[in-house]
Amino acid sequence: MNKADSGRLAAQLEQCGCQLALRWEAADLLIINSCSVRQSAEDRASGRLSALKTLKKERKDLAIALVGCMVDSNIEDLKRRFPHVDFFLPPQGFEPLIRWVQNRSLISTHERVPPPPVVSTPSAFVPIIEGCDNFCTYCIVPYRRGRERSRPPQEILGEVEALVQKGAKEVVLLGQNVDSYGHDLPKKPDLAELLTLLNSVPGLVRIRFLTSHPKDMGSRLIETVARLDKVCEHISLPAQSGDDEILQAMGRGYIVAQYRQLIARLRSAIPGVALSTDVIVGFPGETEVQFGRTLSLLEDIRFDTVHVAAYSPRPGTVAARSLHDDVPSAEKERRLHEVECLQEGIASAINARLLGQRVEVLVLGKQQGKWFGRTRMDKLVFFPDDTGRTGQLVQVKVERTSPWALQGVSL
Repeated sequence: MNKADSGRLAAQLEQCGCQLALRWEAADLLIINSCSVRQSAEDRASGRLSALKTLKKERKDLAIALVGCMVDSNIEDLKRRFPHVDFFLPPQGFEPLIRWVQNRSLISTHERVPPPPVVSTPSAFVPIIEGCDNFCTYCIVPYRRGRERSRPPQEILGEVEALVQKGAKEVVLLGQNVDSYGHDLPKKPDLAELLTLLNSVPGLVRIRFLTSHPKDMGSRLIETVARLDKVCEHISLPAQSGDDEILQAMGRGYIVAQYRQLIARLRSAIPGVALSTDVIVGFPGETEVQFGRTLSLLEDIRFDTVHVAAYSPRPGTVAARSLHDDVPSAEKERRLHEVECLQEGIASAINARLLGQRVEVLVLGKQQGKWFGRTRMDKLVFFPDDTGRTGQLVQVKVERTSPWALQGVSL
């Protein structure tokens, strides 16, 4: 979502006459787009802002903006911490910065039509719903990004068509809870209807969406994913825990048995579907037995990808206010490492099954002399080739596998 916001802001600044600086030291305007989902992300943004203080002293004409989820209602505190920063803007609240740039470049607001985001790779992010109504007890998103607000289907369609004209081959539909899309719109279109609409866009070859919520993924959406040829067989479905008591404390709205049933329905309807999940370890009160149930869930389901994080209290959330962060940091790190080791073995085995197989890769770019891209199942693939391949669908024979990527040759 932050990458999508950055792309939108970059497009608006370019329309105002700005150009992307090749080096941040040479920029006239520096923008830090921040995330507050975990403390480590906020710490990185704070560290970068603090490091810019010296540059600001040397260059009085330099403008610095902090945007994103770090900017809440307590802006005065941020101003005290970072007095050298010129703008503090909440998520998608870019208008004051745009007006400032327009005044400097003498471009009228009436001459500006919000453009689609800049296309830097053949895969483009398209937010379809902003905010979240779930209020999971650990999550800061509803407090920083607000309640759910869906974009009209025709507006999304127009953006996708414009992105394809600019070179995009794949779109990734984004939402904090993408399965809730449309419930707040007049005709209440749902994600299945939107996917069907976008599936007909000429030149678009792949559609992805994330992130889903287990309590909101219904049969209609599953059937639509199975039916539409451009929608990839890859589902992101955060479990967060394998223990019912922890899930209840998290406010997730489902139990483990329901989650397992949903996975079974997905695999039955979409053969070969690739599954990714998110897990939080060390949530307040999580015992070793409860953590063991999370490991069992991961062992049983065998996800293609697991994103794991150690719990960190986010000020303002229910968990931070009412639950004691009683799992020691060292124990959180041990549990996190145990999940990572388990998943490395599972991913190794899953990817090894692709050895010698032919896979279709959407090429995203070049890195260290090799082309790279992703399969429909979101597997990262590298292969050598002397010709330009960016944006192409290439058949690749897999010659080596690892937990993280595949290596092959183009056919």
